[in-house]
Amino acid sequence: MKILEKLALFLFSIIILALSVISCLVISKIIDLKIIYDYLNTAINQDDFVKVALVVISILVLLAIKALFFPTRTKKKNEIKTGVLLENKDGRLLISRDTIENMVESIARSFDDAIDVQTKINLDENNIITVYIALLVKEDTVIKELSTNIQTKIKETIKNNTDLEVDKVNINIRNINSDKLEVGKLPEKKVKRLNEAKKEKTTIEENKEEEKNNDESSENNVYDNQIEIQ
Repeated sequence: MKILEKLALFLFSIIILALSVISCLVISKIIDLKIIYDYLNTAINQDDFVKVALVVISILVLLAIKALFFPTRTKKKNEIKTGVLLENKDGRLLISRDTIENMVESIARSFDDAIDVQTKINLDENNIITVYIALLVKEDTVIKELSTNIQTKIKETIKNNTDLEVDKVNINIRNINSDKLEVGKLPEKKVKRLNEAKKEKTTIEENKEEEKNNDESSENNVYDNQIEIQ
């Protein structure tokens, strides 16, 4: 339907342009108005011209009615909204996406077992919220219980604080965090990297200790020299 509106706009633009040019030529007396009248009078007396003219005029009238009284309302399916606009008799309130995302992240981080929380929300045309959460959890976490508690608390908190509805809370457990890693259970490449890192750390510490000793030795030599001079 949007193509019809573009076609109507194009045709009306052509007609207005033609009428404007002809009017300017007539006013400037470059073209005699009698010539235009004689041409139209001759064309009207021809049946083929009259039929074509009636068809074109009918189409233009329909397109004009369509464009004026029945405009096309397009909706972008995956439109990204910047926030939610709430209105009442006292005024308007705009709640941004960042505000809602920060609220969701704060709720998820309030659980001790949830680590490294990342959140994202989607808003549809009816201001219904869909929440996406990616998080890291501790090793002994009961994932099902934690997910249910997070989903319930997010829905209740957003409803109470903003009066907005949360349709779904989708949670993605990315990994399980372990405070104690057993080297024997790690892949060989990771074990090798850990050993190299330990060696590098040891070497750096030894170099620092050697530099410290050298500095102390230099200071002692300077002090001894000062004593000898005195």
